[in-house]
Amino acid sequence: MNSKNLKILKSIFASPVRSNISWEDIESLLIYLGASKEEGNGSRVRFILNGVFASFHRPHPQKETDRGAVVSVRKFLLHAGVKSC
Repeated sequence: MNSKNLKILKSIFASPVRSNISWEDIESLLIYLGASKEEGNGSRVRFILNGVFASFHRPHPQKETDRGAVVSVRKFLLHAGVKSC
């Protein structure tokens, strides 16, 4: 794992929950971890990782993800068997 993906993974699992993580970085990390991505309607995007499905809305107009979305990504990763470093 490169240093950028490791930094994003640590940010997702950080406490307190951060709200300044770029959605583009989160998508990049999920793809790196082996998730498949499927575009939905509008800003919706679906991921499948290790047999676990998740659906998210890309943030707009800002690029950063809010705390609630970061918690959802964290839960998705945990259910898919990905743990913090």
